[in-house]
Amino acid sequence: MNGSPKKDFAPAHRPTEIRLRKEEKVLEVDFEGGGSFRLPAEYLRVESPSAEVQGHGPGQKTIIAGRRHVGIMEVEPVGNYAIRIRFDDMHDTGLYSWDTLYELGQNQERNWDAYLKILEEKGLSRDP
Repeated sequence: MNGSPKKDFAPAHRPTEIRLRKEEKVLEVDFEGGGSFRLPAEYLRVESPSAEVQGHGPGQKTIIAGRRHVGIMEVEPVGNYAIRIRFDDMHDTGLYSWDTLYELGQNQERNWDAYLKILEEKGLSRDP
């Protein structure tokens, strides 16, 4: 024992229900203690926590364009801490932890506005 304090890896937010609305291309997530979010598939795809999207360090995020019509084929539980989302563009890496889903919901408007701004700056489109 090195005397360092015990770390608590428990998620700060836990979902009470997760609903996939395939036709609407939306994932709905309700959390304990409040917080209910409708997260569009396109938003979840372009904000994927995978290394392919986020990179391996600060400032390495890849901008994913052309995903306006992406859908979710499947949502798979990973232990009791996350889900894996299988998108119909075959992207399925990156685990969406409960805290990641909550943060994506809380910051949805800000993240989406920033994404649209970057697309415009780079001359990219949401369309395939």
